Amino acid sequence: MGTAPTGAAGDHLGELMLDKSYVVPWGMRGSISADAEAAVLTELVHESTPQPAGSRRERFERSFAETVGSRHAISVTSGTVALQLAVRLLDLVPGDEVIATPQTHRATVQPLSDYDVQVRFCDIDPATLNIDPAALEALITPRTKALLLVHYGGCPAEMDTIMALARRHGFVVLEDCAHALGARYRGRSPGALADIATFSLRNTRNSSMLGEGGLITCDRDDWAERLHRMRAADNDTRSVRTAPGGATEPVVLPRTAHPTPLHRGYVRRPGSDTTMPEVVAALGQAQLTGLRAAVGRRRALAGRLNEVLARYPFITPQSAAPHSDHAYHLYTCFAGHQELRDRLVLALDRRGVEIQLRYFPQHLLPQWRHRGHLRGECPVAERSWFDQHLNLPCHPLLTPAQQDYLVEALDASLAELNGGTPGPVAVPATVCGRG
Repeated sequence: MGTAPTGAAGDHLGELMLDKSYVVPWGMRGSISADAEAAVLTELVHESTPQPAGSRRERFERSFAETVGSRHAISVTSGTVALQLAVRLLDLVPGDEVIATPQTHRATVQPLSDYDVQVRFCDIDPATLNIDPAALEALITPRTKALLLVHYGGCPAEMDTIMALARRHGFVVLEDCAHALGARYRGRSPGALADIATFSLRNTRNSSMLGEGGLITCDRDDWAERLHRMRAADNDTRSVRTAPGGATEPVVLPRTAHPTPLHRGYVRRPGSDTTMPEVVAALGQAQLTGLRAAVGRRRALAGRLNEVLARYPFITPQSAAPHSDHAYHLYTCFAGHQELRDRLVLALDRRGVEIQLRYFPQHLLPQWRHRGHLRGECPVAERSWFDQHLNLPCHPLLTPAQQDYLVEALDASLAELNGGTPGPVAVPATVCGRG
């Protein structure tokens, strides 16, 4: 569940059931694989005349772009690769500043460590764990080149306000949508809310590929052209063209073009072979058809958990704004203080419910502390992770019996912390073989 907090209850978190089978496990599969996926694999194995290479990938990309509402969707081998390639499109140079969220997985901001730029971590809203627009505005300078944000847990960030700031100050917004497939913001999908977006399709995500996969979405044709080149081990080719009158202007050469005497400063950046395999794309196409149902199961369970939390004033759930729909990749709630949070973790663990804390504040990781970041830089994010928030299991592979047990275990644990003396929660014999 991450680094154990310290304190009265935190001192005992080493007693967690890490070596036992949980009644309600966290789950390493985030989506449902059923007949459609099995049929795809059977078709691929027994196909006597393989279709042209790339046909399934291109179909999946078209379907994904349509699902999200973007002009382009470029598939790659993983969400981490998608982030790396998207950051390359920013053309960062020494002296640039990039603002990033501290409340995310390290993969979101890790590509920035390869550039000689100043990374400024922006504090978060305590109720959503997303970028706080007020804190963002205070960090913007004339050198701000880009913002990297995440829709934490599948709860959409306040994108209209953020994009208005970006347009006013002239920086690019990259949204990491690893958690957000199936969410909605004012009727639109994450992935089409900013300048460019990335998705992860690894096993734990709302749509998963039995392994790894990733996509980049955008509307700009020139960016899509560069991404196609970079993912196919081609060269990212750019040049400076001399225009009439002697002025110069940057251009991106098409993949089939060659420089002419009018071009100078001809640049090649090597690409890498990160093309999504056909079998992964075929599975992705099948997964898209079941996305709505899988997210619906997450929301239904989250609604039941919300009902339990509503009976206890000392704990609150993360919730999306009225104009947004939460995808519930993570179900997150907040206790009033560290001792209360740690006692709840222990109470749930004793009842066989696996708990995680996600994610450790990025600016306090060694690689960012080495670059001058310190505790106190993002006090809301720090207080949330060290003292308040926890994540409950919430995924579509939990059986009805496991869901019932989770709801009862949460209620009993909270009642225990509220001074009550509830009896033990009965474990159905159909759950994890325990009885």
